[in-house]
Order: sequence, then structure tokens, then C-alpha cells
Amino acid sequence: MNATKRNYRATFILDNRGKEDTFDQILDGVKKVIAEVQGEVTTVETVGKKDFVRVTDKKLTSGHYVQVYFSAPAAAPAQLIERLRLNDSVYRTFVQAA
Repeated sequence: MNATKRNYRATFILDNRGKEDTFDQILDGVKKVIAEVQGEVTTVETVGKKDFVRVTDKKLTSGHYVQVYFSAPAAAPAQLIERLRLNDSVYRTFVQAA
């Protein structure tokens, strides 16, 4: 069965505090998860480090933002969010249709 693919833009806030992984290694892991949910990464934009408007953790007041454009089936965004929910290197995940 060949599912129709849609285009998405995912924004990730990455956190490598206390870890030996670099942001590129964390991003490679996120790309692997996108591939696991049958997604194809088309573009990656590194936005850079930005301060949070609302701080939920006093120890983390800013984060590295990355936007990843990809195409995937309609069920992929929910699967992607669920798989990255337990990954402590990805602080936040926001997926929207592009």
C-alpha cells in the first residue's frame, strides 16, 4: 500500500547539557527517527540559540532551535512526537504542515 506523503516543518529545541553528544549528533538521531516513521528529510535549517520567552526550568533559559522540513505519511507527525517524547536531548518538538 503506497500512502500519500505530505510536507511538514518540524521545529526542535535541542538540549545537550551534561551530555557528550554534539548538536550535529543529536540532529542525526532526530533524522533517524524521522526515517523510522517513513519520512524523508528535505531541508535542515539551524536557527541558532535563542532565549525562551517563558522559562519553565530555571536551569534551562535558552535552547538551540532547528527546523527540519520533511515529507511523510499523515500519521508520521504523531509517531514522531511520541518517539521523541522520551528523548531527553530533544527539549521540545513542534510539527506543522508546510
